[in-house]
Amino acid sequence: MAQSIFGSVAQPVSVPVVPVREILPYAVFGGLLLLLAIYFVGAEQGATSMFRGTMVHEFLHDGRHLLGFPCH
Repeated sequence: MAQSIFGSVAQPVSVPVVPVREILPYAVFGGLLLLLAIYFVGAEQGATSMFRGTMVHEFLHDGRHLLGFPCH
C-alpha cells in the first residue's frame, strides 16, 4: 500500500561541522604536492634542473604542451 506524503513531517538534516584546524594540515600537504608537480611539469629543465639530462623533461613533454607550458 502506498504511503501518503501529506501527513509526514520533514526531519531536519544535521550537517557535520569540520573545524579548519583539522583540515589545514591536509590542505598544506596537498598544496605542497601541487607546487612540486607544477615545478616538474613547468620548470624542470635547463638552469633550474634538479636532475641531470633531459629525462624528466622528455617524460613530461606532452603534459607540458597540454597545460600550455612552452618548452621549445
